[in-house]
Amino acid sequence: MTTSSGNDPVHAALDRGLRQLAGLGGDLVEHANSIGTILWSPPRVVIVGRLKAGKSTLVNALIGAPVAETAALEATNVVTVYSDGSPSRAEIVGIDGRRHRVAVAAHQPVDLPLPSSEIQFVERWMPSASLRQLTLIDTPGLSTLTTENDSATRRAVIDGFEQTRTASIDADAAVFLFDAAPRTDEIEFLSQLPFTPLNMLGVLSRADSFGEGALGRRDPIPYAADHARVLAKQLSETVSDVVAISGLMAQTSHTGMLTEDLASALARLGSLSRLDVVRTFDNDDVRSELSPQVRARLLGLLGEYGVLNGRQIAARGASELNAWLMSLSGIGQLRGELTTSIARYAVLHRAHRILARLDQLAFTHPARDHIRTLTMELRNKPELHLVTVLEDYQRMLRTDPNAAVTEELHTILRATSAAGRVGLPPSAPSHAVAAEAQRRLAMAHQRSLATSSAAEDAAIVTLIRSYTPLTTPTATR
Repeated sequence: MTTSSGNDPVHAALDRGLRQLAGLGGDLVEHANSIGTILWSPPRVVIVGRLKAGKSTLVNALIGAPVAETAALEATNVVTVYSDGSPSRAEIVGIDGRRHRVAVAAHQPVDLPLPSSEIQFVERWMPSASLRQLTLIDTPGLSTLTTENDSATRRAVIDGFEQTRTASIDADAAVFLFDAAPRTDEIEFLSQLPFTPLNMLGVLSRADSFGEGALGRRDPIPYAADHARVLAKQLSETVSDVVAISGLMAQTSHTGMLTEDLASALARLGSLSRLDVVRTFDNDDVRSELSPQVRARLLGLLGEYGVLNGRQIAARGASELNAWLMSLSGIGQLRGELTTSIARYAVLHRAHRILARLDQLAFTHPARDHIRTLTMELRNKPELHLVTVLEDYQRMLRTDPNAAVTEELHTILRATSAAGRVGLPPSAPSHAVAAEAQRRLAMAHQRSLATSSAAEDAAIVTLIRSYTPLTTPTATR
């Protein structure tokens, strides 16, 4: 079994528990290792959205290589899992469960040996520092050209392990791409995903063409950022936050596709007016300042916004232009969200999946009594208390999302301090935290006398367990 990494207490507690499971011997060693693949691999983030929402472009930017197909329909019709691994390789997993090895070229999409309708998913491994932190799952578009697209994504992120018979497609968090605002059917789809607002991040894609676009009266990038903040408040029951990005600018700046020759070509347009630049790109005249091939390449890499606003920067070379694209793309903020808050909740999500697997094993395995005891001990560990909070929160979201109990569970999960767990600012003195914890504890006991569902019963027990230690001022420091 692989050694636990990092100092995360949830990870460490589960690692010890799986080692205990393996210590029971027999086939439980294999079961422990199978369940352990969930724990020991990087968090799995699934990218969802409509066709042409920019999912594959975003995947390329996050990986740092143009490996996800952004044009060919047959390639974007299948689920693809991108993981860190050496050597670079790929396998096609058919609907029948058979695996087909396929040749891969460096930084190139995979050629599919089967029709997309016969493919369950594609697994691709490549050496990547980014993929050591996150495994990325690119999905087909939703509710778009074909029912196959939609059903493939549903198989990947809704049915998960039970559908695919493998943990390969299970995800710990989701990134949902949309343009101006999610549509009704998109919100409905999101409600079916096995995530909470805590581990689902919204992305307003194509920030460089937002509103009236590059030629409009308002700069589209800050305009998109303002709109993202409005959407974050409107969609707070669905996503943790909304980040505005330019996927195209992010992809170009992170995949090494911008060359000095292209920067030099763009710099040649520096003295032209914006209108003359537009005319240059709209004109097929071979006598133009740039050849049709160069114009097409620049537009494909930079978009209208990059072409119009990056001309002077291009005069300082490809490196400066690349840095400018990176700074405006929004990819830095997105990475920050994925590797901090989203990653934090992804840990709790996968812990929930692991405990569910242990619960299932406790019902089916001959050593069920030992497994049940081990699982109960794990659930009662203080390090795993937040997993119980998450499970109750998930049940309350399905049962009564607007209940006060649901909001309290959400507050506890979002908190990074004792004060935060009772809804107070981090600077709150310990006696104030203890007093508020006492008040909330009394309220929880009162609510326990008249609950409306089994989910609320369990949630109140968890709230009592959460607040009780905080009623002592010394415990809140």
